[in-house]
Amino acid sequence: MSASSQEHSTAGAYVHQGEDFNRDTNYIPDRITADGRDGWPVEAGRYRLIAARACPWANRAIIVRRLLGLEDALSMGLCGPTHDARSWTFDLDPGGVDPVLGYERLQQAYFARYPDYPRGITVPAIVEVATKKVVTNDYPTMTLDFSTEWTAFHREGAPDLYPERLRDEIDEVAELVFHDVNNGVYKCGFAGSQASYDRAYAKLFARLDWLSDRLADQRYLVGDTITEADVRLFTTLARFDPVYHGHFKTNRQKLSEMPVLWAYARDLFQTPGFGDTIDFTQIKQHYYLVQTDINPTGVVPQGPDLANWLSPHFREQLGGRPFGDGTPPGPPRQGEAVPADHTASLG
Repeated sequence: MSASSQEHSTAGAYVHQGEDFNRDTNYIPDRITADGRDGWPVEAGRYRLIAARACPWANRAIIVRRLLGLEDALSMGLCGPTHDARSWTFDLDPGGVDPVLGYERLQQAYFARYPDYPRGITVPAIVEVATKKVVTNDYPTMTLDFSTEWTAFHREGAPDLYPERLRDEIDEVAELVFHDVNNGVYKCGFAGSQASYDRAYAKLFARLDWLSDRLADQRYLVGDTITEADVRLFTTLARFDPVYHGHFKTNRQKLSEMPVLWAYARDLFQTPGFGDTIDFTQIKQHYYLVQTDINPTGVVPQGPDLANWLSPHFREQLGGRPFGDGTPPGPPRQGEAVPADHTASLG
């Protein structure tokens, strides 16, 4: 995903000479809430989540939807890993058309509501099925609302990913991780000058060291269960070695060379709802094929080897209860499973 029209909609327009990378964080602010105060009440079947497995921001929504068991209440459409100059497209679906919305491009849902929408066509987005109009693309708020506003449709045993007593700490950690890690890798990769890159690189690895220290003796980022903070960090860590280390030049170390973070990432990967949403093939195709000013040849690397994602992590020795008083989600729904050859496998 990209939050600016250039970053998100035009291949090859990611780096601006001499400039820092500045993400446009102005999203459609509408929220879907239990009381419908913005005009969008939570209703089963009314909305469709449009995501892309390649995008780390959309991956968050896919994970949280699955952990909470919202599949029956909120359908999901998946865009392919690449997009053209107009927007993300539904090229994974038969005929290249989303079977619910009837659209070829996510752009159509944005233009149905805002004919002159000036910003990037971003995922994740939630679309109202009846009107086929985009409701929101505010991805940070979206997953929090899944946890707090969609509770009537949570599965039995759904975890509390945003416990009220820990929200201030979750928000604080998530904000630091966003600036220095989630967005920090982009600041490195899209840096328009050496100085800009150097600053982002230093902040990224300082924050990763801070995270390593924090996680050295506790299993999860906040409290003793999985929370929204872990979801937000995980989607960046999952892309670190396949993409960011080489493509974005975040190469002090690979994730697999940072013992604490590597064990933490494997622990989450092996937890139902996390690793089973990760499509490494689509992830690599997106970055290496779309961002042509960074990778003009369009060559997609074969590596890294993925089997080590399934190696023992021993993080359970730190205690903690992944789902608290809840239970793991069941297997992915039919049609929502990642192809076996696109992810870590023992076979």
